[in-house]
Amino acid sequence: MDFVLDYISVTTFWTVLFIVHALLAVALLGALTHQAVAVWGPVRLASTPGGSAPGFVTRFRSVFAPSYAGVVCLLWVLAFIFGAIIYTKYRIYVRIPIEQQGLFKTLGAFELKEHLVTIGLGLLPIYWYLWKNARNAVYDSSRKWLTIVLAAICWYGFLTGHVLNNVRGFGS
Repeated sequence: MDFVLDYISVTTFWTVLFIVHALLAVALLGALTHQAVAVWGPVRLASTPGGSAPGFVTRFRSVFAPSYAGVVCLLWVLAFIFGAIIYTKYRIYVRIPIEQQGLFKTLGAFELKEHLVTIGLGLLPIYWYLWKNARNAVYDSSRKWLTIVLAAICWYGFLTGHVLNNVRGFGS
């Protein structure tokens, strides 16, 4: 990484890493939310009353859920890698001042996030297998609930990271 720092400042380097991590997290959040809503309340094939177009919620949940699995796995791994790189900076420049301020609930929430996101990473092979075999009805319930659990972990991680950034803003 030293060769990169010959061209950009250290602050710019960490800012770029953080922004890329955040963008990956938003993309992951969107993909998993679409997929979770699609499996939670699948669209029933029925004509709409009066021939009107389906509403926003119906269109939101009418995605082809199996097509999201590979992208979700890739985004999760990439966001995890960028988060792991940023974690070194967090341990020194963010966590210590938050401990000194006595904000232990905030730290605990972030610790839980770390564990849940790592568990989610471990669940990805099962998730991918279940979606790879989406036509097999035996896996329908497992696929549905694993997708919902991963979406909940993703939402928790995203919101917790956002709150932590608000407590001790990036670059402060």
